[in-house]
Amino acid sequence: MNEWPEGWSGDNRGGGYGRGSASARPESARVMRQVRRGPGAPGPGRPAAPPYGGVPQQPSYVDGHDGHEGHGGYDSGYNTGQVYGSPGGRGPAGPGPGPGPGGPRPAPDWRRRIKVTAITLVTVLLVTTVGTYFWADSKLNREVDLSKVIDRPEAGKGTNYLIVGSDSREGLTDQQKKDLRTGSAEGKRTDSMMILHTGDNGATLISLPRDSNVEIPTFVGSDSGKTYQGTGRQVKLNAAYAEDGPELLVRTVEFNTGLRIDHYVEIGFAGFANIVDAVGGVEMDIPQDIKDTKSGADLKKGRQTLDGQEALAFVRTRYALAGSDLDRTKNQQKFLSALASQVATPSTVLNPFRLYPTMGAGLDSLIVDKDMGLFDLADMFWAMKGVSGGDGTSMNMPISGSTGNGNLQWDTAKVKQLVSQLKNDEKVTVSGN
Repeated sequence: MNEWPEGWSGDNRGGGYGRGSASARPESARVMRQVRRGPGAPGPGRPAAPPYGGVPQQPSYVDGHDGHEGHGGYDSGYNTGQVYGSPGGRGPAGPGPGPGPGGPRPAPDWRRRIKVTAITLVTVLLVTTVGTYFWADSKLNREVDLSKVIDRPEAGKGTNYLIVGSDSREGLTDQQKKDLRTGSAEGKRTDSMMILHTGDNGATLISLPRDSNVEIPTFVGSDSGKTYQGTGRQVKLNAAYAEDGPELLVRTVEFNTGLRIDHYVEIGFAGFANIVDAVGGVEMDIPQDIKDTKSGADLKKGRQTLDGQEALAFVRTRYALAGSDLDRTKNQQKFLSALASQVATPSTVLNPFRLYPTMGAGLDSLIVDKDMGLFDLADMFWAMKGVSGGDGTSMNMPISGSTGNGNLQWDTAKVKQLVSQLKNDEKVTVSGN
């Protein structure tokens, strides 16, 4: 029986060895394995279209035989679509040990999932932090140029901030001016001034009464660039700000104390009230009943939470207090320390719905020097929080009496000792009024 495809005979199979010949011709010592195509394989005079409905038949392997079943060649079982060389001679669908379509699903790789989740969270946190930093940094109003201040004292240890509360009405509507009892005066003046020193021995917050008697020194105009010679004239401290703004105020404080101011921070009425409202109010222990028609304060003695309008009225109250300006500065210190503590709580810092409004309200309303950074601002707030927590000291500038025109005269000896301790970042032992 002829096993070759149609059109082929034993005579045209060629005379070469290793073509599956059944003749007795001698072969080489090694029997070569050959590939035999099925009936649909292309050949001379045969079209290349695949048989069996378009599915090509797999090649079979024979070892020098012509494919008879009795020869037991490699053709047996390998033309059924199974993969040659699979474990146990079985294909992927066989009952082998691998996870085939019918096998069990592999267990989830929890270690990899946890790693991917952790990397994602860290990336999101990093992007959010960096974005928040640049957003907040861009909102700082760096308007004060301390390089215009001349004849400055040498820098000491630690950092000194001059914190100023101005009576600026900028950004207030007529109704807000009425509600906050600010009046409608043009321009702005200093309503409160404090020096905050931060260092290795805790923070020290020193109020400078605005009625303090000081000398206006020689200075360079912040806008004109013109030099104005000092004449020894004595004025109230808040007059320096009214005359030529923050730069002259810094120059006057440095000249009269000998303490170098590293950073300047100013906030107006509107910004102050907005910050208080943004943190949900500030809890305060009011030392006495206060009713002041000028500031609008109408508060009862005891612990209570003040909103922005009440807080502003409280820190501006002057005439309802027996000690006048000195008692008012003490209340300002207490309130600012309590505000800093409220801002620095986890309920504010970790809550974006309170943190971002608070930062927005505060940064929009702050005026700082050109070298002020967010880390400097954070250092200032943490130091003020430390003052309220008992880790620091709060005091008024030591006063020895008053001048004939009612200005408060500083105690020269105590001020000199206080400044020396601050410059050397020593523990403050001087007491104030």
